[in-house]
Order: sequence, then structure tokens, then C-alpha cells
Amino acid sequence: MKCWLAIFVLAVVAALALRLPELDRRPMHNDESVNAIKFGELWERGSYQYDPTEHHGPTLHYFTAAFLKLTGAPDFKQLSEVHLRIVTAIAGVLLVLLLPLARDALGRGAVGAAAIFTALSPVMVFYSRYWIHEQLLVLFTFVALAAGWNFLRKPSWPWAVLTGLAFGLMHATKETFVFVIAAAAGAVVLNGLWRRFGEPTPNPSKEGNLKSDAQLCGVPLLGGVRGGFPLVLLALAVWLFVWMALFTSFFTNWTGLLDSFRTYKAWGSLAGQHSVHAHEGSFYFERLFWFKQGRGHFWSEGLLLILAIVGASDSFRRTPRNEGDAGFVRFLFFLTVLLAGIYAVIPYKTPWCALGFAHGMILLAGVGAVVLWKAGKSMISRCAVIAVLVLGTAHLGWQAWRSSFPLCADRANPWVYGQTSPDLLNLVEAVQDIAKSGEGDATLISVVTAGGDCWPLPWYLRQFDDAGWWEDRLGDTSAPILIASAKLNLRLDASGDYVMAGYYQLRSRVFLELYVERKLWEKSVK
Repeated sequence: MKCWLAIFVLAVVAALALRLPELDRRPMHNDESVNAIKFGELWERGSYQYDPTEHHGPTLHYFTAAFLKLTGAPDFKQLSEVHLRIVTAIAGVLLVLLLPLARDALGRGAVGAAAIFTALSPVMVFYSRYWIHEQLLVLFTFVALAAGWNFLRKPSWPWAVLTGLAFGLMHATKETFVFVIAAAAGAVVLNGLWRRFGEPTPNPSKEGNLKSDAQLCGVPLLGGVRGGFPLVLLALAVWLFVWMALFTSFFTNWTGLLDSFRTYKAWGSLAGQHSVHAHEGSFYFERLFWFKQGRGHFWSEGLLLILAIVGASDSFRRTPRNEGDAGFVRFLFFLTVLLAGIYAVIPYKTPWCALGFAHGMILLAGVGAVVLWKAGKSMISRCAVIAVLVLGTAHLGWQAWRSSFPLCADRANPWVYGQTSPDLLNLVEAVQDIAKSGEGDATLISVVTAGGDCWPLPWYLRQFDDAGWWEDRLGDTSAPILIASAKLNLRLDASGDYVMAGYYQLRSRVFLELYVERKLWEKSVK
């Protein structure tokens, strides 16, 4: 007991150490800044309306607003990246802290190992420090699965409410929650088929597992549970209430309910398009298991994959070594494989979508670590297992630190994708310094870009009330300060009225030019 508690506490400390420091080290990604500008409406005016074509679900905005109000955060223009990202960082820590919810399902030892792996997994750490929806979706998914399993095992109204709440929050976080629902339904079916045809001779010593298997497969699901049906209705009612409350902006925008269905048409057409985000089926697996960019470091979370295979295999044994519930572990294995398959098949891919099935792999890896330990029959073999696990987890932690700190914006990092270059912050600083010689925050600024290349500048220039945003050459090119896409080749300095004050990288192969009216430039350099 003391050893398990020590491992768990160590995992929580590691999760805090890797997720909370220097959250402003990496410039805002496009997606973060788009969400941030949308959040500004809620933070400044208390106004939020779900958009079925952009921004995903409302939980990220509402949870951030609630946290910032509780902590007394400043007005929108004074907010920093830390104010926003700390919400997802805390969600990443909670993903470790709440693992004991699955203690009976996975086994106490597996929960301890999974806590360490969750705390140190590079992908889990990196996207905990990203202010986007995925970390919340993974957190709510885990709570839904753990609470749902506990409810099936021992039906009660607290478990029913927690299950409904978690599913409702999943629904209101991101449209891809339907992939989890589909994968979970498939996992129930596959688990049932295995129970019926793959294991014809039950093991009497695993009576607890048999009961859970039947429930997970939906065989008697509720029929054998007195009072079970009303509790399921309670869980569904909580789910529906959360869905209604959040999508209607707390009952002020009833079209939000219809929009929560319309969104699948919009996102469905986007997912099938051939765009810059269309990638091969190996896209996620390459980043997780065998990523190397040029002469850069080789990245891999292969240890977790191997341990996950060991843990999943154990759940198909007649007498599993792991102390958890074999039926739940098999269900988790089927869920993880199906979810990975869904994301691999869809052409539209962004690396943060790997979080969902990566977390399933991590939980299975926790089971695998216990299985390996128990498989060792001698002191030498167990010492070898400990050595491999310690070295492997240390390697994971080293990769997590490198990806989230020194290489947080480097393309050699497998989880950096469309990342804003740190050089953009030099442009922002230059604009702010030059504006001090003009009219300060009232200085007129024009941003003329191509192909939406202005983001994340709206976030970084939000202090300027007269900043205008234009596409291509249609904008105002007479402002005292003008930022333009290099590909537009405006050459405003040719006339002598403007000075070309700098050339900055927005992201890989995308550059911006800074033009300053000559009088203002001469005044700023005095």
C-alpha cells in the first residue's frame, strides 16, 4: 500500500513539474489564438454563442471563464498565455489525480504505473500545455468510462450522475466525442463476441470478471440489477441537461441545440477534404513510435506500446496475472484499437487527435507493467523488469521535458504542427515599441495577409483598438504601421513614404514584412 501511494504521489509531482512551469514559453498556435479571440467575447461581455463551423464545443471557454473568475484574472487585454493554458494544464494533472476512479477496474498496481506513464508521456505533457479542447475531451472520456464501469458494477445515484455529467461534458467539448461513442459500442460488441465464442470455458475463480463482462457486453446490463433502469434514466437526464445548458449558452440561445447537430455536416465535409491537413494513415503512429526529423533526436513512446500489448494480452488469458477486471481491460483494448483505427482512416489529421487512443494505450501499459512484474519468478528477473521500467520511464520523462521546453516550437519535435515561430514575438515587440512614438494603443495598424496568414496576430495585437485585418491587396495600405505577407510583394518602401522595418517568420516558410510610415519611423529611432 505504501509503495503504491508513493508511486502515485511521485506521478502527481511529476505531472505538476512538467505541466505548470513556463506556460508562456511557446508562442500561441493559430488554433489557440482563434479560440482566445472567441473567448474574449465571453470574458469581456459575457456573451458566448456556439458556432457549428468553428471553435468546437463550449466547455473550453466556460471552464476557462470560471477558473479566471475564481482566480481574479485581469481584463482581456491583460490576459497572458499562462491564464489560458493553465486550464488545460490542470486538466492534464487531473487526468493523473483521478486515476484511482479506475482502481478496481485496472488494479491498484496498474493505476500506479499508469499514473507515472500519464505524467511522463511526451504527447500527454505537450498537449496539456496547449489551450485547445483535446485535453479536456480525454479527461472527460476517462471519467465517463471509469464512472460508467463503477455504475455497472455497483449501481448508485452518485455513479449515475457522474457518468451522465462526464458524457455530457464530452458531448459539449468536441464533435469527435462521437468517435469515442462509436468505438465504445464496437468494443462492447467485440468483448461480447470474445466472451461468447473465444472463451467457452469460464474460470470460476474469476466470478467478479464474469459479472463485469456480462455487463460490459450488455447481456443482462440492467435486467439483473434491481432499480437499474431508473438510474440509467437519471444518467441520461444529466447528460441531456449538460448538453442543453452548454449549447444554449445557459438557456439563452436555443438554436445552439440545432447547431450541435448541424455541426456534423460542416465538420464531416471538412474531414473528407484534401487539404494541408490530409495525411497518410501512419501519421499518428509515426509521431508516437518512430519520429525523426533530419539529424534531430529520435522520438518514441514505443515502451508504452509494448507494455500495452502485454497488458491487453493478459486480459485474454484464462487466469490473468493482473488483479484488475479482465473484462474491463479487454474492453479498453478494443476501444483503443477501434478509436486509433477511426482516426487513422479519416484523411483530415492533426496530431493532437492522437491523445484519445494514446491515453487508452497508457492505461493498458499500466496493466502491462504489473503483468511483467508478476511474470518474473526470480529476484534477478524482477530486478531486470524494474531496470527496464525505470530506464524506459526516465526516457519518456526526458522526451517530455525536451518537447515541452527547449524544443517546444521546433519542427524536430513530433508534436509541433503548424507552430508559430518565436520570431513573431520579435515583430510584436517591434510594433509595440514603434507605436509608443505614435498614438500608443490608438495607433492605426493594417495587417494585410494572404490565405489567413494573420493568425495569431489578432491575439498579440489585441491591445490596439484600430488594428484592421485584410485579405490580399484589398486592405488599407496607408496606415502608419502596416504588416503584410511577404508573398504579396507590396514593396511599399519603393515610394519612399514607408520604411521596410523588418522581415519576420510567422511559421515555417511563411514570412511577414513590417512597413512603418517614414515620419513615424524616424521619430521612433531617435
